[in-house]
Amino acid sequence: MEHIFGLDKLISEEATILELQDAMYKGEVTSRELVMYYMYRIATFDQSGPIINSIMEMNPDAIFIAEALDQERKLVGARSPLHGIPVLLKGNIETNDKMHTSAGALALENHISSNDAFLVQKLRNAGAIILGKTNMTEWANGMSTSMWAGYSSIGGQTKNPYGDYFPGGSSTGSAASVAANFTTVAVGTETSASILSPSVQNAIVGIKPTVGLISRSGIIPWSYSQDTAGPMARTVTDAAILLGALTGKDESDPATWKNESSNVDYTSFLDKDGLSNATIGIFRNIPPEKYRDIGEYDEQLFNDAVAILKDSGANVIEEIEIPSFNREWEYNKMNIEFKHAVEHYLQSLPSHLPIHTLQELIEWNEQNTEKALKYGQDALKYRSQLENRLKSQEYILEAIADLYYSQNMGIDHALKKYGLDTILFPSYVGADICAKAGYPSIAVPAGFQDNGRAFGFTFAGTAFSEPTLIRIAFAFEQKTKHRRMPDLRQ
Repeated sequence: MEHIFGLDKLISEEATILELQDAMYKGEVTSRELVMYYMYRIATFDQSGPIINSIMEMNPDAIFIAEALDQERKLVGARSPLHGIPVLLKGNIETNDKMHTSAGALALENHISSNDAFLVQKLRNAGAIILGKTNMTEWANGMSTSMWAGYSSIGGQTKNPYGDYFPGGSSTGSAASVAANFTTVAVGTETSASILSPSVQNAIVGIKPTVGLISRSGIIPWSYSQDTAGPMARTVTDAAILLGALTGKDESDPATWKNESSNVDYTSFLDKDGLSNATIGIFRNIPPEKYRDIGEYDEQLFNDAVAILKDSGANVIEEIEIPSFNREWEYNKMNIEFKHAVEHYLQSLPSHLPIHTLQELIEWNEQNTEKALKYGQDALKYRSQLENRLKSQEYILEAIADLYYSQNMGIDHALKKYGLDTILFPSYVGADICAKAGYPSIAVPAGFQDNGRAFGFTFAGTAFSEPTLIRIAFAFEQKTKHRRMPDLRQ
């Protein structure tokens, strides 16, 4: 059927944003045809065939929006590099359209937001097409300690398009859809590792930005101190383009008030020689239990990547120390913030929905056990019993301790001590300390293991160091070209 549509001849697999813009400018392809192309791939490979199950819901107006943007392009030109480009959103990001915002929870399957998230407004203003919502770990992995990453009661289990491997979570659907070429780019969210983990597992680029670079308004929350959205793409260039469209100061989100970056062209930091004279610290002092899945670390591939950094002119400092990395971190702050944030969100929902408190959510799930509780809800129950007190001594002291040990005695300490531009972590093991600090990381493909499983690593830095991380990651990407498409026709 794809040959009947003729779209395979118009649109190359893995086409980048700039390649698509060039083709649309020349009249070789339209945005309407691009939307149809991705819709076909989703129908063929996501919902049948290998059944990746990365898409939770499609936007029924996507083709109409594309047609309007095609007409606008003819009349006045393109608004931005995202004009007419399809984008998928994680299922916890609100849109004021015909799609639902549920975080994968059956209790919210009929929730249609009355507002666009701030970042969705930014995307629409840039001319992007919201193609649909992606599957995710239900409640962003806040539901059950035994729930498999990428599973939700609404969407089912998202699979890794490269095979029977750990798919990563909780932005699993966003990562898998990008990897399988069901979209140009996607938006994920992260509290800790939720962008970086699935990006590594699915051989894509994922940017977990500085907290406050992108507004959190209109995203179902997990943590006040650590939540952020971020771009997920097949190339560093595409991720940089999407990041520029997402950033900006939002009067309703205090985390963004320190952010002076708005409509920054992050592609201006792309430099093929970005590794030359870059000072990169290699962090290896990692206990095995820090890896969240057996087999995700490949020492040979990591050593090969470090060798490439050296050969490319980087000043590589081996065996750096981060004093606080292996400390016994507490998670009471996170649990208290989850209860408070989710309660606050549920209370704001329309009256016709069945739940408005965490306890009502738990009771609703128990009344619908067969559909809603495949993995139980022990995590929800545990947090529901906590005292909902952001003023407690325990909460206040832990909030301060997290910042001190992750920043002063963590990332910033290492950067200053060794004079580093960035720290290189294998896989995404630096996600927790960077999340507690609110600092950025970028995941980059670094090859494939002998069994075909994707391997990657993350560059991390201090607050608002995205330009540096993008420059270094782009240079590594251009040197190695590790990414390859999964074979969905097996």
